[in-house]
Amino acid sequence: MASAELQGKYQKLAQEYSKLRAQNQVLKKGVVDEQANSAALKEQLKMKDQSLRKLQQEMDSLTFRNLQLAKRVELLQDELALSEPRGKKNKKSGESSSQLSQEQKSVFDEDLQKKIEENERLHIQFFEADEQHKHVEAELRSRLATLEMEAAQHQAVVDGLTRKYMETIEKLQNDKAKLEVKSQTLEKDAKECRLRTEECQLQLKNLHEDLSSRLEESLSIINEKVPFNDTKYSQYNALNVPVHNRRHQLKMRDIAGQALAFVQDLVKGLLNFHTYTEQRIQIFPVDSAIDTISPLNQKFSQYLHENASYVRPLEEGMLHLFESITEDTVTVLETTVKLKTFSEHLTSYICFLRKILPYQLKSLEEECEASLCTSALRARNLELSQDMKKMTAVFEKLQTYIGLLALPSTEPDGLLRTNYSSVLTNVGAALHGFHDVMKDISKHYSQKATIEHELPTATQKLITTNDCILSSVVALTNGAGKIASFFSNNVDYFVASLSYGPKTASGFISPLSAECMLQYKKKAAAYMKALRKVQQSLEKISKLEQEKEHWMLEAQLAKIKLEKENQRTADKLKSTSSGQAVGVAQEGAAVVTAAGQEDASAKAVPVPVHSTSLAPDVESREDLIRNHYMARIVELTSQLQLADSKSVHFYAECRALSKRLALAEKSKEALAEEMKVASQNNSRLQDELTTTKRSYEDQLSMMSDHLCSMNETLSKQREEIDTLKMSSKGNSKKNKSR
Repeated sequence: MASAELQGKYQKLAQEYSKLRAQNQVLKKGVVDEQANSAALKEQLKMKDQSLRKLQQEMDSLTFRNLQLAKRVELLQDELALSEPRGKKNKKSGESSSQLSQEQKSVFDEDLQKKIEENERLHIQFFEADEQHKHVEAELRSRLATLEMEAAQHQAVVDGLTRKYMETIEKLQNDKAKLEVKSQTLEKDAKECRLRTEECQLQLKNLHEDLSSRLEESLSIINEKVPFNDTKYSQYNALNVPVHNRRHQLKMRDIAGQALAFVQDLVKGLLNFHTYTEQRIQIFPVDSAIDTISPLNQKFSQYLHENASYVRPLEEGMLHLFESITEDTVTVLETTVKLKTFSEHLTSYICFLRKILPYQLKSLEEECEASLCTSALRARNLELSQDMKKMTAVFEKLQTYIGLLALPSTEPDGLLRTNYSSVLTNVGAALHGFHDVMKDISKHYSQKATIEHELPTATQKLITTNDCILSSVVALTNGAGKIASFFSNNVDYFVASLSYGPKTASGFISPLSAECMLQYKKKAAAYMKALRKVQQSLEKISKLEQEKEHWMLEAQLAKIKLEKENQRTADKLKSTSSGQAVGVAQEGAAVVTAAGQEDASAKAVPVPVHSTSLAPDVESREDLIRNHYMARIVELTSQLQLADSKSVHFYAECRALSKRLALAEKSKEALAEEMKVASQNNSRLQDELTTTKRSYEDQLSMMSDHLCSMNETLSKQREEIDTLKMSSKGNSKKNKSR
């Protein structure tokens, strides 16, 4: 029990460890994915930072160019303002000066227009960069939120795992303490077992010495007194009469009676099935009262008319088999000679089935060729043809195995004793196959009858005959199912009862030896009956002897009393007169006769009486001495019988003690093995506990390191995002100011 509990706890711990290991792998994978995501985010941040720096440099260059252009525009405006009054004063100047100022103005206008377009383009680029920066910032913020959420979830999982690990460690420590307590109790039990084994060894030694001395004495008696041992040779041992088992014989007779009833039901069903099939041939597909049937059906009907001569012997053979199983016989396969007769009857019935099978198939083909035969009816006829073939095959299989079971009663070498159980199992399988075939026949024939009843040419005789055939098929199906279940329920008893026979041998050598054994059994029964009669006569003789001794003692007592009375009357006669003496003598004689009658009528067991007469008879004294010695002999014989019974009882007790000692030795060895296994399991569990603790601690440290690294990366990402925010805010302020 302890090893089983330890094994169960170890399996639970192994399952929890595998679950935690799987969770650890998932967490490792999540951490690796997050590290990859953080590295990708770092690269993206670097790229964005570089793009922002480029844009910042472009902005700086553009602002510088804008300042230059602005200064140049101011200079040009100043020059333009100075040139306007000059133009007013020198309106009448030459065409060359006016053309020059007009060309300079157009150049300035073109340059200004280009600068304005470039400024607009730069403003558009700056706006697009700002929008892109905001979009990247929003994506980074959402990514940061998801990472924080995942980090919180990972932290919760890690906290749960650490809590679970601590609980499992506490549970393992408690189990370890319990196992230590249990190991201590087992050690105490082992010590007690050692003490008991020592005591048992002493008792075994004493018993061995006593039994060895008795064995030597018994062997010497056997060698001197037993001239022949018939159990040494199987040929002689097979002739020994086995121990009579009345309960076994009664049960076998009961089983045979049940089998007889089932066989009678099957015989009745087969007779009805063949008879009603013959009637059906006479009326379908052609009615013999109106027209002549085909020669094939005539021959088939003639064969079916002979079914009783093949089916009835099955019932008779089973009846003879049942009658051969009596209370006085020994029922095994070697003694059931009537089983061979039943097998022969079954063989003849199978020959009958083989003879009618082709006619039956041809008759069904003729029905299919009829004009009114529909496709559904043709399909049912084909199914019935297959069913009839299966039915014949199943009966052949059943006859094969029953013939094998009948071999031991006729041919000793026809079937090995080791194959009895397999043959019985195959008989049960064949019976179940017969039941399945009959179920198929019942189903297909009911469908066929239903279709035929719907035909316009269906007569009342055909409907009635189909119903009768269907009822016989149903009866056969029920009978087959009952006998199959009956045989399956009793097959174990059949296999176990095969060992009923001569002991210390493989069984009967031949059917002749079985027959001789039965004759010896009858002789032994007659001898025991004669011994019983002799015993009864001896008891009657002893009772008569006791009654004879009783009446002899009574006669002796009466004789002694008569002598006393005669002596007393003689004394009285001497002292009285002659007339009175005569009257007194007559009265004394009457008294003596009355006393003699009273003593003769007594029926009680006499009590030993000591004679007080002056002259006791020599014969009476010898009878008393002889009776005394006879009683003493009876007492001594009873004491001797009591001593023999006590010695037998003591011998039985010694055998029981030796068996108990052997069982104690076996239990001691089993307990020692269990202790060894328990100690090994305990040490193994301790090692596994230490390894699991170390692995859990290593995993926790690794997970804590991963979490620290993740926190550091997250903090760095936050700092970078904050710097990006600050730089973007500064750029936006600069752009606004610009």
